[in-house]
Amino acid sequence: MDFITELSKIIAKAAELPAEEIAPAIETPADTKNGDFAFPCFRLAKTLRKAPPLIAQDIASKIEKPDFVTDIQVVNAYINFYVNKEDTVKSVVAGYIENGTEIFKSSLGEGKTVCIDYSSPNIAKPFHVGHLRSTVIGNALKNIYTALGYKVVGINHLGDWGTQFGKLIVAYKMWGDKETVERDDIKELSRIYVKFHEEAEKRPELNDEARSWLVKMQEGDKEALDLWKWFCDISMKEFNRIYDRLGITFDSYAGESFYNDKMQAAVDEIREKGLLTTSEGAQIVDLEKYNMPPCLILRSDGGTLYPTRDISAALYRKETYDFYKCLYITALDQNLHFAQWFKVLELMGYDWAADSLVHIPFGLVSLGDGKLSTRKGHVVLMEDILNQAVEKALTIIEEKNPDLENKEKVAEDVGIGAVIFDDMFNSRIKNIVFDLDRMLNFEGETGPYVQYTHARACNILKRNAFDTLAKDIDYSLISDEASVALCKAIGDMGDKIKEAADKNEPYIVSRQLIEVCKQFNRFYNGKNIMQCEENEKKARLALVCETKDCIKFGLGLLGINAPESM
Repeated sequence: MDFITELSKIIAKAAELPAEEIAPAIETPADTKNGDFAFPCFRLAKTLRKAPPLIAQDIASKIEKPDFVTDIQVVNAYINFYVNKEDTVKSVVAGYIENGTEIFKSSLGEGKTVCIDYSSPNIAKPFHVGHLRSTVIGNALKNIYTALGYKVVGINHLGDWGTQFGKLIVAYKMWGDKETVERDDIKELSRIYVKFHEEAEKRPELNDEARSWLVKMQEGDKEALDLWKWFCDISMKEFNRIYDRLGITFDSYAGESFYNDKMQAAVDEIREKGLLTTSEGAQIVDLEKYNMPPCLILRSDGGTLYPTRDISAALYRKETYDFYKCLYITALDQNLHFAQWFKVLELMGYDWAADSLVHIPFGLVSLGDGKLSTRKGHVVLMEDILNQAVEKALTIIEEKNPDLENKEKVAEDVGIGAVIFDDMFNSRIKNIVFDLDRMLNFEGETGPYVQYTHARACNILKRNAFDTLAKDIDYSLISDEASVALCKAIGDMGDKIKEAADKNEPYIVSRQLIEVCKQFNRFYNGKNIMQCEENEKKARLALVCETKDCIKFGLGLLGINAPESM
């Protein structure tokens, strides 16, 4: 039963208001002493011209109490509803028995496409810790939107064009060789790229040479393009190795170079619509009246810039995918950049730009006490972080469960899961400080704690020789306080997934997973299932099975594996 929908109908009838206005206001009190659901009447004060407590009393007096409600109490401006415990449990467990994890999904986004632009590393540069947040937040949002029925297009907008390639070609010709690059791949490309900048400080003419190679690339010079493609292939080999470990895939790798032949049309359109003005030789869109600096479209030498490319990409994606939303997962410091070119698209007459284009910013990553080591000095490689997390997880497993099968695979799942979950546990705007000891704590609000709870549920089912869900369950046998609290936590997961999409905040799913785990451990510690009589055991094992699948589903949304043994 959807209690909120049913309660909204009952309240609406008594208040003589539309049910769709009531449903969004219904709350779930943090303290069950205040009911299972509550309707605050503050918002009705202006319409009904009465004090909220009087409104609550009036509406409550007219409510026809349904069978699933055991009590209705008015506390100040709140109408509190107490739901029959057996009905609460049945609504959650029976739905799961009938539909499995489909109960956590929705058709909310049916017929709508969401594009998500995330990760987007620069070619020929190492995949470092700075790429982590965009990558895992974007992947989680992709999974969350998919669960809600949206068609999701994951886009890796690679930094695969620009002056840096001219610099890299010069560096390769002066200090590189094919054999070393093929052996050391991106590490060697990074080394010679750094060397170019060091040498260019002493010999500025190297920058002119780099620009000439970029011009050759733009003009289709075979040698220049062959080297460019080679550098791209080497980089993608490393990136894909990291993505494979993270379990992340993309639907499009259309990077900056993809839009080379599409930018002129965008520039022409901006000019035709009278938006371009000249400033110190550059072509800009003046945004002073919108309290923003000008948006640069063309440099004084005619070269394009990031806004030019981003505007072209948005127009292409709208035409190709007809997206309902296009999300951009980048750091907070890019807020102005996105606000500027979003506004340019609006000024071009594209009304969808105001509502459909969404910048999703996130905070910084820092290393805290510096426990993480790196082979690259100030550049902390993503692979180093993953390796150290996995090694530490393996050490913990060796101490706690040395006979565990597939220890290396479990350590991989736990170590990488710990890094991802830690990123997802707080609002994305909050800065992240790496602390492997905290991340890998099996007793804190961490990924390993959630994974361990899943493994514990799997073990309970295994020890009780559980193989199939029974349909003839006596729900009165699991209407105790701990069972009801667990069912509520599981039952809230679907709404939390919707809320996570609405706010573009994966942490909402993470926090709900912690709540499910806390309530499950309370349920598990409260009664030994193996000592229960058969009917109660059957009911409790059904709830254990649902908990296991709920945790696995939730972890999957975050991009984390759920080991069955730990």
